[in-house]
Amino acid sequence: MSRLMNVASGPYAPPAPARELTALSADGARLHVEIHGPVDNTAAPAVVLAHGWTCSTAFWAAQIRELAADHRVIAYDQRGHGRSPASPACSADALADDLEAVLKATLAPGEKAVIAGHSMGGMTVMAAAARPGFREHAGAVLLCSTGASRLVAESTVVPLRPGRLRTWLTKRVLGSRAPLGPVTPIARAVLRYATMGPGSAPHMVEACARIVHACPRKVRYAWSQVLDLLDLDHGVRELAVPTAVVVGTADRLTPPVHARSLAAALPHCLGVTELPGLGHMTPVEAPELVTGKIRELVTTYTRSTTQTRSTTHTQVKEGA
Repeated sequence: MSRLMNVASGPYAPPAPARELTALSADGARLHVEIHGPVDNTAAPAVVLAHGWTCSTAFWAAQIRELAADHRVIAYDQRGHGRSPASPACSADALADDLEAVLKATLAPGEKAVIAGHSMGGMTVMAAAARPGFREHAGAVLLCSTGASRLVAESTVVPLRPGRLRTWLTKRVLGSRAPLGPVTPIARAVLRYATMGPGSAPHMVEACARIVHACPRKVRYAWSQVLDLLDLDHGVRELAVPTAVVVGTADRLTPPVHARSLAAALPHCLGVTELPGLGHMTPVEAPELVTGKIRELVTTYTRSTTQTRSTTHTQVKEGA
């Protein structure tokens, strides 16, 4: 389990959850789940947040803080990340199993939620797109800084022309077994170059560095091997719910070519928002925009069903 090194104050300090629970995945993996906001208010629409590779629930701190005022915000640690213990099973199917388990543990039967996934969290959504548990609960989706396939081949972390040499070097950089060590000025500079836009504010870089450096080395390596071979193009075609896509134009890990490919393949794409000069960490680099996109999806695609469910629940109680 990772050591927690989150920032202690400011917009990227993780807020305290109203409730915590453990969801059990199909293979018995234990997943740390947090629920923020009015957990007992059935009228509060639900939002589910799935973080990316080497991150944790802390990555969504800014979105949780803003949305929890009037939403039930559900965030969970992917297996091996944050407070979810590592598991020998690392695969796209395991990610899909985990998301289904979280949805089942936190949502009422038939309840719809907006599901937002960043990077590997977006890949989790694509992997689960055809699953019954996902289709039961997904009202709309936000995909942030993610892709479905050719992740290593399309990455521009290594500043060379596309080709076999760049792909070979990128695979070794992203799949390195080397420990990240403490968060130093050099570490911040490397992380900013690889994952964030050049204009990222120091407090944003610090927050991301602390989260990423907290991920255990073995977990980071194991999931890098999964991402290297990932092919979820079929999952994109199965993602039939309304889906919005966000990407930074300076994203080196999942460049805009991925967002455009997703938009072309998604059955119900609401469009691609390209953020000039921003990198891979869009929920941290553009917190207001990402939060706003989630709110728009809630208002348009899930709030009416939440209100209907709340009215029905009240009527049943009054008639009892």
